[in-house]
Amino acid sequence: MADEDLDDETDEDSEEDAEAEADGDGEDDDDDDEGGEVSDKTKGGGKKKLLIILGLVLLLIVGGAVAAYFTGLLDPLLNGDESQAEEDALLKDAVFYDMEELMVTLSAEGREATFLKVKITLELEKQEDIPKIESLLPRVIGNFQIYLRELRVEDLKGSAGMYRLREELLRRVIASVAPIKVNDVLFKEMLVQ
Repeated sequence: MADEDLDDETDEDSEEDAEAEADGDGEDDDDDDEGGEVSDKTKGGGKKKLLIILGLVLLLIVGGAVAAYFTGLLDPLLNGDESQAEEDALLKDAVFYDMEELMVTLSAEGREATFLKVKITLELEKQEDIPKIESLLPRVIGNFQIYLRELRVEDLKGSAGMYRLREELLRRVIASVAPIKVNDVLFKEMLVQ
């Protein structure tokens, strides 16, 4: 009977072990699933990292291209032949006309008189415009005189002052001689005393 009890207990233990193994297999499967999930997460994380890196590289390339375009580094590559031909045409066609020297008294409040002596050259578009400019020269000089007499010494200081003076004289000469095309006003000499 002891053997029967032992066999019964062994059968019960076997059944419990079988159930436990069945549950254990499920746990092992869960462990495998968790391990599978971890490996899926690392695979997905690897894909995410790869996408982020590719996105950053693409962003750097696009940013570099945009920066090169706006800084003018790509201009020679994009239209090098055309721009060189235009520059050559401008240099060949440039005509310069030297105006007579101008001397004016600058505006000085409460100070002794200050003089401005300036030699100006006009850059014209065509050689045929020189006689037309000469016939309109009194008007140009009059407009320059009126403007220059209103200037103060402080207005002429620094490169910004010179640039403003050049732009203002160019605007006035264009208005005086229209329809003749004047491309630029150049200073040959400028002296403030």
